[in-house]
Amino acid sequence: MKIFLRKYKIVYYLLGLLITSSATAQMQLFDLKEIRLKDGPFKNAQDVDLKYILELNPDRLLAPYLIASGLPVKAERYGNWESIGLDGHIAGHYLSALAMMYASAGNQEVKNRLDYMISELAICQEKNGNGYVGGIPQGKVFWDRIHNGDIDGSNFGLNNTWVPLYNIHKLFAGLIDAYRYTDNEKAKSIVIKLGDWFIELIRPLSDEQIQNILKTEHGGINESFADLYIITKDKKYLETAEKVSHLAILNPLEKKEDKLTGLHANTQIPKVIGFEKIGVLSGDKKWSDAAEFFWENVTQKRSVAFGGNSFAEHFNPTEDFSGMLKSNQGPETCNSYNMERLGKALFLDKNDVSYLDFYERTLYNHILSSQHPQKGGFVYFTPIRPNHYRVYSQPETSMWCCVGSGLENHSKYGELIYSHSDNNVFVNLFIPSTLDWKEKDIYIEQSTKFPFENNTNLVLKLKKSKTFSVNIRCPKWAENFEISINGKIQKIETKPSSYVMLKRKWKSGDQISVKFKTSTHLESLPDGSNWSAFVNGPIVLAAKTSNKDLDGLFADDSRMGHVASGKYYPLDQAYAMIGEKADYIAKLKELGDLHFRLDSLELEPFFEIHDSRYQMYFQNYTKEQYKQKHDLLKQQEIEAMALEAKTIDKINCGEQQSEVDHGYKGEKSDSGYDDTKSWRSTRSYISYQLLNKNKSGKFLDISCIDEFNTDKITILINEKPAEIISLENKTIRLNIDKVEIVNIKIRSHDGSNSPRFHQFRILKD
Repeated sequence: MKIFLRKYKIVYYLLGLLITSSATAQMQLFDLKEIRLKDGPFKNAQDVDLKYILELNPDRLLAPYLIASGLPVKAERYGNWESIGLDGHIAGHYLSALAMMYASAGNQEVKNRLDYMISELAICQEKNGNGYVGGIPQGKVFWDRIHNGDIDGSNFGLNNTWVPLYNIHKLFAGLIDAYRYTDNEKAKSIVIKLGDWFIELIRPLSDEQIQNILKTEHGGINESFADLYIITKDKKYLETAEKVSHLAILNPLEKKEDKLTGLHANTQIPKVIGFEKIGVLSGDKKWSDAAEFFWENVTQKRSVAFGGNSFAEHFNPTEDFSGMLKSNQGPETCNSYNMERLGKALFLDKNDVSYLDFYERTLYNHILSSQHPQKGGFVYFTPIRPNHYRVYSQPETSMWCCVGSGLENHSKYGELIYSHSDNNVFVNLFIPSTLDWKEKDIYIEQSTKFPFENNTNLVLKLKKSKTFSVNIRCPKWAENFEISINGKIQKIETKPSSYVMLKRKWKSGDQISVKFKTSTHLESLPDGSNWSAFVNGPIVLAAKTSNKDLDGLFADDSRMGHVASGKYYPLDQAYAMIGEKADYIAKLKELGDLHFRLDSLELEPFFEIHDSRYQMYFQNYTKEQYKQKHDLLKQQEIEAMALEAKTIDKINCGEQQSEVDHGYKGEKSDSGYDDTKSWRSTRSYISYQLLNKNKSGKFLDISCIDEFNTDKITILINEKPAEIISLENKTIRLNIDKVEIVNIKIRSHDGSNSPRFHQFRILKD
């Protein structure tokens, strides 16, 4: 472990200085094992996560790998996403979570499980005989097609296989983390052989073919090869990292062009983490600058108050967040998981403490809130739709991507509480914890009840007195920042998003006390609309509104069990502010522990809200505009509710989860986002399966962005020519009366482009 981290730090240190020309000593992370959490919300979250981790069965997670290697399974594989195409992806996350949890908590059972899984994966790899190990269904056939240049890629389907590179990236990352955090040499051996297999896999392919593969979601596969370069110092891995970087995303970012709207958000963020790491390792500043531009764009223009971004998994227009406000599929936890990783990397690279403002905001409000604090379970979507709710995973039923990243999220809270340069300590977050820097014989204990109390206390324990600096972060949100040493108030200069350097000869028992104030303000959405959230310091406040109609609160094993599919409460019935925003701040009545009375509502930290519908965003009207605009909103809600009431099933074309849930298949197909709508087209065919529950739907409406020309396409329903009822306003209506399973296939004639299909919707009338 120490060898890996030391090498990593040295590379980062040298290249970081070269890139930034900073006079400041380069920032470095402590090992997770040097940090221990003390009682508080984060320690509770870590403990609940540990329980969830131990409830999972390693043999069931390993089953896809044994099946793919032709070995007998020791337990039946899990269902849900683990048996419908993403077989094996949770095991990779699980390796990372086990490694980080062992480093953070020292639990021996966690270490035993990690070692066992690594040994089993080694057996699978040896059986395969070529360095490959994976759980992807029909993997041998699939990878042979890729090696031979038979490639048909779209945003999530590669040769009609669900995100296979994304899947295998999770294994790469898990093996690397097993080595990084626990010194597991067998994990290192497996991942190097796996990397060499992959290099051989793509060796015959042209750059154009590789970029075609990269159209499909592939996680941070470029970052994994950058990590292999760090581990081995073999340049072939860094060259491969550059080769498997998606130029369609990198090139616009290098030009500081925003081409993100409509893209699947979590497909892009891991790529950018890879760009940042490659930029640091190669010394090519353009890659790091591209990552920095992406960060600024997403955090300033595309993120909501609690740090999340996207709705229905896609980046919405920066000038219009209305889609997110109306949706039950708000920001995805995986997005914030990866934005935290990107923020950490940029903080280390740029030596810029301001990155921690967003990191901290997201940590408290999205990451911490994304796990049920008593019952366990991870959240996929966090809607900002007023009066909606969230759904929690269960160990036996839920195998979503946000379960994988969720297992990791709560195992590594110690990663940025402290950092260091060669000799000096930096206190970045006010979280109760201890730091044991054995290399320098420095031990620090931090005691705090923040955010419920606005102070923290640090006690130093040293074997002998020594001179160094303790640097205390002064957050952007902190007011009246005050520091005392051994009870004596210090004369300090502070500015937001900076460090206060305390350099002196410290002795054991010295105490540093930090006090500050926070205030509550209303923070508008980035689109400038009249929706705002209450924020106190870094903490987003929200109100519980109802505990009714919480359908599927703890998820079943259905394909879309991660979506809070209970009834929508009309937006026009949500609490609204009429008049000046300042009046609503002034009328807040403090109740203690960051709870506030606002008329009939009680605002509290969002991370404390569970098992309930809630309101985080509030509309603000002037008295003059209230009636007109509120009446318009009411009418829009009536129309939207009426449409949903007569809808039996629907597909949003080009949206990953919607299409996968409906059995998408296709060839020579493209997807995109235009005119505020996602779409899919084809030069060959596309097909879906919809469910007409109880045969209650009579029609299937297909809406397009382009004009329909039925002479250039053939539409089949259950292998028979569809009966067309009408064609108007870029919508074609088909008869499906008395059909329960609707298998629809659209063929394009003579390789010509079909229309761009936007939505398929089964309607009662």
